[in-house]
Amino acid sequence: MPILQLKTKLTLAIIPLIAGFLTTACQSTTTNNPSATTPTPAAQNAATTPTAAATPTAAPTPTSAATGNGLKIGSLLPSTGDLASIGQPMIASVPLLVQTVNKCGGVNGQPVTLISEDDQTKPEAGAAAMTKLAEVDKVAGVVGSFASSVSSAAVDIAARNKVMLISPGSTSPVFTERAKKGDFQGFWARTAPPDTYQAQALAKLASEKGFKRVSTVVINNDYGVGFEKEFVRAFKALGGTVVNEAKPTRYDPKATTFESEAAAAFAGKPDAVVAVLYAETGSLLLKSAYEQGLMKGVTVMLTDGVYSPEFPQQVGKTSDGKFILASAIGTVPGANGKSLAEFTKSWEEKEKRPVSAYVPHSWDAAALLALAAQASKSNTGEGIKSKIREVANAPGEEVTDVCKALELVRQGKDINYQGASGNVDIDENGDVVGSYDVWSVLDDGKLKVTGKVSPK
Repeated sequence: MPILQLKTKLTLAIIPLIAGFLTTACQSTTTNNPSATTPTPAAQNAATTPTAAATPTAAPTPTSAATGNGLKIGSLLPSTGDLASIGQPMIASVPLLVQTVNKCGGVNGQPVTLISEDDQTKPEAGAAAMTKLAEVDKVAGVVGSFASSVSSAAVDIAARNKVMLISPGSTSPVFTERAKKGDFQGFWARTAPPDTYQAQALAKLASEKGFKRVSTVVINNDYGVGFEKEFVRAFKALGGTVVNEAKPTRYDPKATTFESEAAAAFAGKPDAVVAVLYAETGSLLLKSAYEQGLMKGVTVMLTDGVYSPEFPQQVGKTSDGKFILASAIGTVPGANGKSLAEFTKSWEEKEKRPVSAYVPHSWDAAALLALAAQASKSNTGEGIKSKIREVANAPGEEVTDVCKALELVRQGKDINYQGASGNVDIDENGDVVGSYDVWSVLDDGKLKVTGKVSPK
């Protein structure tokens, strides 16, 4: 057979094999997020791109939206780890926002793409996932994270890559301090208020309850220590005494036993123990306190880090079948925004469950990314940064509906977005003030909001 004819036949035979291989390879890039929740129809319809968590070298899954120049955002939230019980509903709100935006025309004329990462409630995993989102996926903005320790690990990566990071729940005062120094170059904001305010609100609640002597026990990270310091200052200013101020009780987030920490926290017969915890480790600490007989006659005061319906079950029951945490009280950033009713209706129709803590804040964080990108006419982090306060703050027409807000921005009009979590007015440090709900654990283990308390 002539050489030319042989080459021709070999080429014709190989082409289908190559085509088949490439088709298979492209199909194999679509992976499921290894989180504790199954992607909702909202996520699938919103051109979302779930990927494996904390794998900075993994390639993004292609979608129809991702192949163009449309806005690409990420979420960096915990579906596993110490804060998973609170994080999983937060995660679900982001694709719901993206689906809503895409149904009303997208951003800058194209659909929005979402890439979701599980930060595992671990700073090292969050840093790896943030690196992937910024340097591999090339997102313009990210909703995340929840844990302050994770956001601390992620924010410098975001700023270095000019990615706008908006946290719906990282409340440590450290971010305010660093923002004042210019560390973030404007690529940081949050829709939940800093613990400077929540600590003041909890101190006020303790004072209103008549507590004179309290002790503290906190998770030893940015969230716990920052909260502790501000609470001590605020409670003393109200005339109270913190019995372990000189030797505060702080527990290792990686610890698995907490007998000594529980004993130290409840020593000295305080009126109350202010416990700034994460759910998984905090439940073990409080259970240990009960098993050591330390909780009798002491009120446990809790915060947002454990505000989850599962938390009383995690702590457990007494020998006679009562919940150990019955009568515990706490604070959590509330949601009182003008669009809360609209959001709640959409959420409950789609998710078939009540709105839980920080879910409205997550929705608002994603909404601000989309609105700022549209306002800047740019699908870049720099564009979002340049317009984030403009769409969130006065002056401008107050608007609660995201689709209406996008349409007004497309028309060149100024808006003042009114979120589900609050008015989301963002100051020069990326902070909002917010309001606080007071909650308690009922005898049946359920959580109930019983009132509100202001920071001042």
